[in-house]
Amino acid sequence: MLPVKALLLAVGLVVAGSPVAPAFAGQTHVAVAANFTDAAKEIATAFRQKTGHEAVLSFGSSGQLYMQITQEAPFQILLSADDERPRKLVDEGLGVASSRFTYAIGKLVLWSRDPGYVKGEETLKAAAFNKIAIANPTAAPYGSAALEAMKALGIFAKVEPKIVQGNSIAQAFQFIDSGNAELGFVAAAQLAGHTGGSRWAVPQNLYTPIRQDAVLLKKAQTSQAALAFLAFLKGPDGKAIVQKFGYASDPES
Repeated sequence: MLPVKALLLAVGLVVAGSPVAPAFAGQTHVAVAANFTDAAKEIATAFRQKTGHEAVLSFGSSGQLYMQITQEAPFQILLSADDERPRKLVDEGLGVASSRFTYAIGKLVLWSRDPGYVKGEETLKAAAFNKIAIANPTAAPYGSAALEAMKALGIFAKVEPKIVQGNSIAQAFQFIDSGNAELGFVAAAQLAGHTGGSRWAVPQNLYTPIRQDAVLLKKAQTSQAALAFLAFLKGPDGKAIVQKFGYASDPES
């Protein structure tokens, strides 16, 4: 059997070189971190149009998806919001080591639905708000990054009583968008296409880079649809969509 990297390369060449959908299209089940929801939907559509294969997407926090995989959920690929859980899946014998790569580098943003509300770190230091939303830092890497940023600014103790946690970054966004929290930390990608409100791009030196890794699960090593999806994600079409939604692409992937 060819190594997974060689299979990905071979499939990638087929995807890149043939605009015609294969005669025997397949289906792959992909577990997707909530922050990547909109980008993943667009990637799945473009993937189907180019290859004929269908990517069935399931969304949740990276921690929730990881636990579901360890409990034999029928996923074939994990698109995590961190690099830790794909690595753990490899270490635990569930993921294919040679398939793991960074598909996106996330950016953290402090956002409010109200124009003029967020004015940089001064808004956090003043703490003149009742509630600030973050994702659960145990399950969601963007929540962990938010904690890092607040601690780096020296304001965590001051704002801790005002924190409301969403199970995922998607729920944290909903808290802010609904007005249940005046502001909060979200992924830059969630604001793609949103021109309203006010925001502050949190400086990268305030939190550990959010490297979002993909990994193929061992039970899908022979799935042509799964291999084709990873090849598409690594290719120019996939990278273009990743960047469109406000992520940086890893130049080494």
